[in-house]
Amino acid sequence: MIKFITEEYLRDLYRKEPFDTYKLQQGQRLTPGAAQYLSDKRMKLITDDSKANTKVNANSQVKVVKQVEEVKQDSSTNSSLNSNLNLDLRKKLCCKLKSIEATFLVTSSEILKEDIILAQNIISLGRKISNIRSVVEGKGTLEPIYCRECTGMNSLNFTTEIEDCFEITEFHMQLDKSSAILKIHVLRCALRELHFEIIDTYKNDDNDLKDRIMKNINSIINSLSQLICSAVGGKQCQRKI
Repeated sequence: MIKFITEEYLRDLYRKEPFDTYKLQQGQRLTPGAAQYLSDKRMKLITDDSKANTKVNANSQVKVVKQVEEVKQDSSTNSSLNSNLNLDLRKKLCCKLKSIEATFLVTSSEILKEDIILAQNIISLGRKISNIRSVVEGKGTLEPIYCRECTGMNSLNFTTEIEDCFEITEFHMQLDKSSAILKIHVLRCALRELHFEIIDTYKNDDNDLKDRIMKNINSIINSLSQLICSAVGGKQCQRKI
């Protein structure tokens, strides 16, 4: 359970489904930014130890102010510094995502001449990366990534970390679609490195959003693995089970 309710968390919650009352669970506290957000929105705050709703507004914040002071006493880190740090991490993650988006475009452009269908699939996955960046920037919601089931992947494991179907080696340089195979493998490796960026960005934030982003990244990685299998063996799944 989240201990400190932040302004960003409330904003994300409100974007998904607007509300005029927020219930604070036992053990949870509001950050100063969250308290101000409720005040600006003129929302009601409900706590477990209170039978009556407390309306939060600019002139009446007795309970909220008390919680804010407790948060200040418990936290030795300056809230503004934390906010700036989180902002920097998000900007860094967005830059990484944008770089990967560009790599998807370059890869699809280079593959287009030899395999139009494969290039279209890569473009489609690149758009999913763009969607994730929009979510990190707070400008959108995560789009679903559908599973195309094969021997080694299904709806149960598609969003998890799955090992490569097979190791890419110098042997694959000899195949007809060697260039496409190696380029898609580079994309897959770049996305795996992105895991650590996501963990660092959301380590002090909402675990639910982090988990959903990770699942989408895993789904894109697994989709790339399927494209590699297709390039190597046509319609036959190459995963060893």
